[in-house]
Amino acid sequence: MSIKNTIEIIPFSSDLKDHIKTLNIEWLQKYFKVEEKDELTLSNPQEEIIDKGGMIFYARYNGEIIGTFSLIKIDDNTFELSKMAVSDSAQGLGIGNKLLEHCMVVAKDKNIKKLLLYSNRILLPAIHLYEKFGFAEVPLGDVSYERADIKMEKIIS
Repeated sequence: MSIKNTIEIIPFSSDLKDHIKTLNIEWLQKYFKVEEKDELTLSNPQEEIIDKGGMIFYARYNGEIIGTFSLIKIDDNTFELSKMAVSDSAQGLGIGNKLLEHCMVVAKDKNIKKLLLYSNRILLPAIHLYEKFGFAEVPLGDVSYERADIKMEKIIS
């Protein structure tokens, strides 16, 4: 049995709220910096994501939270895939793949028509993962993160 088959994807609950911050701060500090918008959202996931119609999910393996992603509501048809992070200790195990598989199922179940995301071109494994799942680059436009230099979208059919 592979590790992917023993990973649970679970929804946000208040007792897990600190994990979204811990996991995201880990990679932000490694590659970039924690921006003001990050601090606000990650410190208040209930108010900034859930209460605004968004969703947060976690990957759990052997009782430990090792990954997360959020779907932040833009409008009734469009959500931003955001705050996706996998613990350094779990890199290379296919966790990101498992999280995105779950994201696609949720998008279809919730009748989401379009997913978008912002990233940075130095994060090549992430960009390749997004492309694997059908995300394509679109014009960047106005962006609220200093680190973002690429915007990608996927139309859900």
